[in-house]
Formats: sequence, C-alpha cells, structure tokens
Amino acid sequence: MPTRSSDHLRGGIMRRKAIAGDDLAAIHARREALRSELAELDQRAKEAELAARDAGRPTLTAALDKVRIPAMDKTDAKAIAAAIAHHGGKIVANHLATMPAT
Repeated sequence: MPTRSSDHLRGGIMRRKAIAGDDLAAIHARREALRSELAELDQRAKEAELAARDAGRPTLTAALDKVRIPAMDKTDAKAIAAAIAHHGGKIVANHLATMPAT
C-alpha cells in the first residue's frame, strides 16, 4: 500500500493542506482588526501632531513671565503669536534680534 508521500510522487491526488488563517471569515475578522488598529494609530498621530504644534507654549509663557511687557493691542499680540506659529520661534527671534533697540 502506497504512503501519502509516494501517492504524491506517483501522480496520486493530494489534497491541499489547509493553511491557518485561510478561512474567509478569519480573513475578514483580521482585516477589521487591522482597520481598527489603523484608526487608533491615526487618532494617536493626530493628537501627537496637535501636541507638537503647541509644544513651545510653556517655554514662551515662562519667558513672558520673566519680562515686563508694555501694553499692546490684541491684534498685535495675535500677529506676534501668528508669526511664531507660522515661521517658528527661531526665525522670529533672529529677526527680532536684528531690530534696533528703542
């Protein structure tokens, strides 16, 4: 009587071995799990980006607490804050350093 391996060698019919995870329901379940994980990663990335955008606030407010600032309009304060947000602190600080003292 031939063995399974000899059946294969002699042209006998061999059934395909079932591969773990080859079940369609398992594939769909895994796909949903991955989608859920990706959605969670997207949310975490969004939160990290928002935190990174505001990472300099504590440093700036600490520095502002140590200097005297004369009165200014709300629009001027917003313009300064917008310049820092748009150009970054280093560029704004370098530009301010080139201005003559009054």
